[in-house]
Amino acid sequence: MFTDFFSKSRTIWHTPLVALIMYGCSGLPSFSQVQSAPPAQAQAGPTANIEDPTRPQAQLSLDFDRDPVPSPDPEANAPVSTSLPAMDRSGELHKRQDGIYTMHTDVDEVLLNCAVVDEKGQSVTDLRGSDFRVWEDDVPQTTRSFLHQDLPISLGILVDNSGSMRDKRAAVNAAALNLLRASNPQDATFIVNFSDHAILDQGFTSDIVALDRGLSHFDSKGTTAMFDAVAASADELANHAKHPKQVLLVITDGADNASRLDMEQAIHRVQNLGGPVVYSIGLLFETDKEESQRARRALEILSQETGGIAYFPNSLQDVDNIAVEVARDIRNQYTIGYHSTKPANLGGYRVVHVEAKASNHGKLIVRTRKGYYANKQAPQHMQTAQEAK
Repeated sequence: MFTDFFSKSRTIWHTPLVALIMYGCSGLPSFSQVQSAPPAQAQAGPTANIEDPTRPQAQLSLDFDRDPVPSPDPEANAPVSTSLPAMDRSGELHKRQDGIYTMHTDVDEVLLNCAVVDEKGQSVTDLRGSDFRVWEDDVPQTTRSFLHQDLPISLGILVDNSGSMRDKRAAVNAAALNLLRASNPQDATFIVNFSDHAILDQGFTSDIVALDRGLSHFDSKGTTAMFDAVAASADELANHAKHPKQVLLVITDGADNASRLDMEQAIHRVQNLGGPVVYSIGLLFETDKEESQRARRALEILSQETGGIAYFPNSLQDVDNIAVEVARDIRNQYTIGYHSTKPANLGGYRVVHVEAKASNHGKLIVRTRKGYYANKQAPQHMQTAQEAK
């Protein structure tokens, strides 16, 4: 059930120039989702398709498969909570009787997920709130909340489905499953396969079997519209994430060559939505030099701007270890909250910088998002099949 970017069609509409100019400051159109009986040999799994983010919705073909059987995972069928993780000034997490985490009613608090490593690249997990310093637009900020806990996350796994990935998919799918097994068992994950358009092949669930089925929905062909897939997936998180801590993992073997959005627009969209952390794995060892350089630069910037890491393995054999490392990195993060000294109603982009120092450690490196947009827009209303009729 992707809103805005994902639709029932298998076509991407061309983007008007004026719409692209207005894109960064306007909401995105909603979409309608229609259920149809799955083709006789179609693999099961909810599927939706990417729609151009700036074009009004049109009635297009319904040639997609959908699993009519609800997930066996109760969490996958539960109402979605839109609340953010909550911490009080003592750093304690509050959990309601229904299992939902809650936070201050003060929605102006900026929350940063931070990973900390030492000079050897090893995770540092024994820091306190007083060890961190935060700046926004070069102005020191006062930390109001601090948490270091293995919180469940909302995760989107985006896998390149273009023709060049055909011989890599078996190894990539196995690595993705190992990542899921090494992750918090309460994580809610969705699967997107993308080529010249992006398809949601499994909606949010914690069921490994269902996620394996979603990863298996590939037919490697076509081009690579990675930026569109990232923007669409960020929108899915904004509208339907089951847990407030949000992560995207992108796996691709080449540069984007089909998106309607460029890299800057995709990053803007991620940041404007409050931003998931983006991890990326570039399988560039068989890619020609020029394309490899373009792909590497895009993945590095996308990950660095959002607080993630870009990995570039030398072979498929390395992907499995990287996937487990990503799961470990996610589970060892700190969450820091502060109230900006700059009024939220001023809007605009704010640059964020975080440092950590502790007497029992040498130089520490903090990785978090580079900034955020104040007054982020609320997710657009999703139009259901019943409403569309």
